Amino acid sequence: MQHVPSMQPTQQYVDAAPGVRLWTERRGAPDAPALLLVMGAQASGLGWPDALVDALAARHQVIRYDHRDTGRSTTAFDEHPYAITDLARDAVAVLDGLGVERAHLVGMSLGGMLTQLVLADHPERVLSATLIGTCALSDTPYAAPDGTRVAVGELPGIAPEVLEMWSRPVEDKGPEAELDRRVEHWRVLNGGMLDVDDSYFRDLERRIITHTGTHVASTAHARADDSHMLRTDQLAAAKVPVLAVSAPAEPVFPPPHPHHLAQVIGGDTRVVEIAGMGHALPPAVHGPLAEAILTHTARA
Repeated sequence: MQHVPSMQPTQQYVDAAPGVRLWTERRGAPDAPALLLVMGAQASGLGWPDALVDALAARHQVIRYDHRDTGRSTTAFDEHPYAITDLARDAVAVLDGLGVERAHLVGMSLGGMLTQLVLADHPERVLSATLIGTCALSDTPYAAPDGTRVAVGELPGIAPEVLEMWSRPVEDKGPEAELDRRVEHWRVLNGGMLDVDDSYFRDLERRIITHTGTHVASTAHARADDSHMLRTDQLAAAKVPVLAVSAPAEPVFPPPHPHHLAQVIGGDTRVVEIAGMGHALPPAVHGPLAEAILTHTARA
């Protein structure tokens, strides 16, 4: 039976920790299986495009939320620094605050790492996990098809053009200049296989700026403590279906990172390739990605 998405999304704030309040949004039938979308570093929950959210809401109650220091959630890093692992605890706090016992988790980039942390530390809360544009939280070498073992540090790294852009200081030159910077960022992250529609990403980021109430970009997540994140044994022990999305144009965690994820987690882990995809969510990937996720969650 297919559930029809709710025409009016439900917004709610959740208290995740003392002094930390997170903005959340739900769409889809309230009685449908919950699916939690976990975005990447510095990214509002609105980074998950509406069209993709609506496609997933055909069968799920889809939850997206703003991390700390993004969107409408609490901005507090400078006064109260936190660790990346605290952001993973926030994901669980969102489920708690919304009364969700178990959910399918879909994480992109840093969100894929947070999803792994939840899977490792709270497997009882996870129905399935989908990992997009991320790397394994493990120092276990990658076993290549020819039998050679490749150290994690020797796997393909971040593309030079991405590193160059990330190395530039972000200066406040006004809203339109910030939109220009974000569009350029998405153009680089999109990779070289799919056409880039600047107007699409400009409209997306304009909505995020309106939602947030400021165009000034946060650097909190880049400064957060990223220690104590390895979970090799816990990931291997998790008995949850996992989907690793392989993106051939990925400039941050290119193949074979998705296959390394599958090796680390093992068990019921599958790898699916989305043609032309990079480290972005342009309209061309919405349909194939939604189909892959929905096929995966249906198997769980």
